[in-house]
Amino acid sequence: MPVLRLIWHDPTLRLVTLAFALLGAFACTFAPYQSLIAVERLGLSDAAYALVLVLASVLGVSGAIAAGIITDQRANRRQMALGAAILSLAGTALMWAAPGPWGFVLAHAVILPLGGSLFGQIFALSRLAAGAYPAQRDSIQSAVRAVFALPFVIVLPLWSLAFSAGVGVMAVYPAATLLALGLLALIWRFWPQDGRTVWADPKSGLSFVQSLAEMANRRVLIRVVLLGAVNTAVALYMVLIGLVFHDTPGRDEADVALFVGLVAGLEVPFMLAMPLALRLACKTVLIAAGAALYAAYLIALPLLAASPLVWLLTLPCAIGGAAILALPIAYLQDLMAARPGAGSSLMALQRVVGDGFCATAFAIGTFASGYGLAAVLGGACTLAGGLGLLWVDRRRGQRAQAVV
Repeated sequence: MPVLRLIWHDPTLRLVTLAFALLGAFACTFAPYQSLIAVERLGLSDAAYALVLVLASVLGVSGAIAAGIITDQRANRRQMALGAAILSLAGTALMWAAPGPWGFVLAHAVILPLGGSLFGQIFALSRLAAGAYPAQRDSIQSAVRAVFALPFVIVLPLWSLAFSAGVGVMAVYPAATLLALGLLALIWRFWPQDGRTVWADPKSGLSFVQSLAEMANRRVLIRVVLLGAVNTAVALYMVLIGLVFHDTPGRDEADVALFVGLVAGLEVPFMLAMPLALRLACKTVLIAAGAALYAAYLIALPLLAASPLVWLLTLPCAIGGAAILALPIAYLQDLMAARPGAGSSLMALQRVVGDGFCATAFAIGTFASGYGLAAVLGGACTLAGGLGLLWVDRRRGQRAQAVV
């Protein structure tokens, strides 16, 4: 509670909190149904959808890294955030105006992934603003990440009611467009003007190639890849939940919304409790434990989808998700402490590695057997990532040292 009060009374952290609330509402409005819309409504094959995921990952990480480096070079964070918000608005508006296969590919493989750099840019702003409170920095980052999950608790049950009342699943796009418009207005009105912030935001003085070389440091890349492997289960969960429930008798879109909403609602208190958990164990150990829990949940999901016991899976999913979603943010930013933009863009690189593993597991699993095998492959990848992170951080002095 003291950290939440601190966030609310700091104008920039309050902006970050409100922006994440809107961004979370925007994401959860269409993300859980993206695979269902692609495969069941628009007729894309599983292989074609896997290709969309790969393309989205490549463009998403490229855009996020470029945005991170450029904002460090020029300290033009407001301009870049506005550009990303406009792309997010354009992507969902396109699907509202042209809800067909080609519109889906253009929106979800190109426009929305490029707009996704806004997530890292908001965290970079949070990192800069939290510099005034060094003792509470990790708590602030966990709290604002929890705010991103909070809309899932509110928005998804509303969609569950709407779908039960007969609303079509394609209605998610006009709703997301309105949320994106609100996010754009919030950034336009309250994001600090470049060069007029109360904290120092010096230009990096590095060329694009020099900045890439910093990010390509072997010690950094190994940890990003391992965290990406940990993130595989999260990405695959959002792909499989709609498809698995759709193929399960007695389940429908309303169940998808309710399940994802329950998970997100449970994640929030566990994310807020992460600073307490860090008193007992380091980030690496907690991330690895979260990876083990999340992997077990993902593997069990297709097996229990038809049973009432499936709702019990929301607890290990939420506990594991709280660790592997909240803690890597500070872990990655600590690796490049002097470059808030590039450090935050490492989250996108981590995500694209996870998305790549996700697409591979999905493609191999569905080709060889079905969604159950895809879940097993994704869970195994996540568990391997957690164990690998424990191995590379096995010496206490190696944990999350800054390279710059």
